[in-house]
Amino acid sequence: MSRFSEELRDPWGLLIGATAGGAAWAVNVHPVGAAFVGVTVWLAKSFASAWQSTGGESRTDEPVELPVAKGSPEEAWLRRGERAAKNFGDLTASMRGQLLLDRIAAMRPQVDDTVATLRRLAGQASVTGSALARFDPRFLQQERVRLARARESARPEVAGELDRSIASLEAQQEVYDRLSATRDRVLARLESGAISLEGLVARVVEVSAMTATSTAADGGTGALDELTSELELTRQSLHEVEEATRHDLGHTP
Repeated sequence: MSRFSEELRDPWGLLIGATAGGAAWAVNVHPVGAAFVGVTVWLAKSFASAWQSTGGESRTDEPVELPVAKGSPEEAWLRRGERAAKNFGDLTASMRGQLLLDRIAAMRPQVDDTVATLRRLAGQASVTGSALARFDPRFLQQERVRLARARESARPEVAGELDRSIASLEAQQEVYDRLSATRDRVLARLESGAISLEGLVARVVEVSAMTATSTAADGGTGALDELTSELELTRQSLHEVEEATRHDLGHTP
């Protein structure tokens, strides 16, 4: 069972969600809106707990990896990144005896860290995809239109209830929009990260071939310096996206 699934079953999370929903109902929020508040708080608590699980261990050991949905776009990009990393390892092994072997082999930790970050990002994308599946944006739009029309001719004593219902629907739409934006951003970074690793392998093959036939003074070290810098930029940017995504979802209201 995934850590996220375990958090969804946590009775404290259910209690917090139920309490939030009850509090919303107590202040005259429409029952539909109150239920939404409860579910949203429950999901937000589960997201945050899943990423911050194992307490102090998560700050000293490897970050928690969430399961990646089978057949999803994020799984496809992750597999491409993993395949590129494997090809890089195979290429390094085949270069024994070449002058640039040590320089290329020294890039392996960066490649491995990049793939590990891609794996965690893919898990985050799957979590947001699972959350988005709980929403029906078309239904939300239809309900907003229906309530807005009813509000136009509503009596004063009914208008207040309709306003609260409309506000609840708008809040649901805002959550959906934020989750959608987060997922789109993560998928875009997964794509560019995987393609960057594929490009790295192609460039290393090129440098290896050129070095074997070139009499240039630098022996290909200049090109390798450039590749190392590009790989480090990719690695750092993936970490930044990972942290931003964890922060965004951990603070989803």
